[in-house]
Amino acid sequence: MPSETIRKTPLDRAAANLADYPAVRQSFTWASARGLLRGLPGGGLNVGYEAVDRHATGERRDAVALRCLGPDGVTELTYGDLLRRTNRFANLLDQLGVGRGDRVFSLLGRGPELYVTALGTLRHASVYSPLFSAFGPEPIRERLARGDGMVLVTTPELYAQKVAPVRDRLPNLRRVLVTGDGPPPPGTSSLNAGLRTVEDRFEVPPTEPGEMALLHFTSGTTGRPKGAVHVHEAVVAHHVTAAYALDLRAGDVFWCTADPGWVTGTSYGIIAPLTHGATVLVDSAEFEARRWYANLAEHRVTVWYTAPTALRMLMRHGAALPAGYDLTALRHVSSVGEPLNPEAVVWGQAALGHPVHDNWWQTETGAIMISNFPALDIRPGSMGLPMPGVEVALLARGEDGRAEVTDEGQVRVVDSPDTVGELALRRGWPSMFRGYLHANARYAKCFAGDWYLTGDLARRDADGYHWFVGRADDVIKSAGHLIGPFEVESILMEHPAVAEAGVIGKPDRVAGEVVKAFVTLRPGAIADDELRLDLLAFGRRRLGVMAPKEIAFDNHLPHTRSGKVMRRLLKAREFGLPEGDLSTLENAR
Repeated sequence: MPSETIRKTPLDRAAANLADYPAVRQSFTWASARGLLRGLPGGGLNVGYEAVDRHATGERRDAVALRCLGPDGVTELTYGDLLRRTNRFANLLDQLGVGRGDRVFSLLGRGPELYVTALGTLRHASVYSPLFSAFGPEPIRERLARGDGMVLVTTPELYAQKVAPVRDRLPNLRRVLVTGDGPPPPGTSSLNAGLRTVEDRFEVPPTEPGEMALLHFTSGTTGRPKGAVHVHEAVVAHHVTAAYALDLRAGDVFWCTADPGWVTGTSYGIIAPLTHGATVLVDSAEFEARRWYANLAEHRVTVWYTAPTALRMLMRHGAALPAGYDLTALRHVSSVGEPLNPEAVVWGQAALGHPVHDNWWQTETGAIMISNFPALDIRPGSMGLPMPGVEVALLARGEDGRAEVTDEGQVRVVDSPDTVGELALRRGWPSMFRGYLHANARYAKCFAGDWYLTGDLARRDADGYHWFVGRADDVIKSAGHLIGPFEVESILMEHPAVAEAGVIGKPDRVAGEVVKAFVTLRPGAIADDELRLDLLAFGRRRLGVMAPKEIAFDNHLPHTRSGKVMRRLLKAREFGLPEGDLSTLENAR
């Protein structure tokens, strides 16, 4: 093995939930994983029931489910409390006429209301869809419209800043419920007042495993945001992957720092730890190194799931800072959201007492697919090995960098070690997305026969460890957020001075990538610093966290013959890379 391999001790191996990876991988079935859950009393499967009811009606009824750190102090909810509150929310949905399969969106920060909304919606057998609170008004409107949002739960402040400006363009948004006890803004209703009018008893209705449960939006390069549909059966994968990859178990204090607006913040920030009967630590504040170390120490966090960007920010503060905190309760550290640099893995061992275990998955996969497992040696920089029950292949690529697929849907698997191919997964895992809402053709293009084409390029070493190489398309990964260039370009072109825009990701030491926009101006517009600052501010107002951090003026953007901006060429010119095949360039000879 390579000298940089971090070896696990026999004690590490014996103590892990997944102690014998080869044996479990050989014997594992998804049916056996389903057997780890209770299921509804009358048959069927419901995500919310597995996360709340089976603990609240059992021996963990009085155990703390949520420990929420907010500006006014600490709020704790037991599993019994969570049952009663989500009962009220489900009854409120009934009162509002929300039915099975109707979409309920949240635009909330980290606090009790978020968890009550998510779990109450799932227990009601409606569909839960989270929104990222740092988005600007336009991305929020786009997702509410494409997702057929019927109900939105948000704060008065976020409503005024992000929703009110676009409310008149959301005719199907029937009700907006706002948190807090003050008078609700015009056009909204008070969530707390509504909850006081309903009972705290509710029975989860019969729910089939294949019914729609979750709608998560993800960005693409050539179209509008895509709403990935997940079903109640996904909870099987949430539960078992949390046990194997995150080493979660009942009684753990678990902290997932992912924002609740993203799939990680739902799959592993809400659902998975609660199905295990863990205590979920919730911090409403933003990153601050001393606060984070204090959280780990004071709340005796045992399992921590965070992002590479956060780890790199902690690394900037040096190794002396964590030495001042008691981190002895910590048992396992994992990271996801973007490639984890090897230095961060090794830094974890020195600063936290544990190496950081990288893993890989996507919004579409719904759960962890490849991981560095607690009982196995770590190769820093590697995504790890496939999850039991998940079959991974690397597919040969064509000239466009994507997997070669014949007209009959056949693919060619790359078997040679260290050969780059497109990462693909064989259908069959429970959390696989079941469609893109209202976009059947886009969904069909994600598959070749039995293989889901991830769009990620990877290589596999001789021992089966997988290594991320890059995206086969142009999606920008900034601080763990997937940003579609098309969406950013479309908003920039609404500025009166902009005729056209091309957007790429630019490497950044902390965020991984930041958004850079190349802008062609309309006649009469003056390319100066004043306009550049105005465009940056316009982007922040409309796009929030998705906005460009850099603007360059370019009146000669490269186009294909069909008129598309060649982002690949923009990247090549920006970074001094080979420009490659220019045969499709607009002015090619």
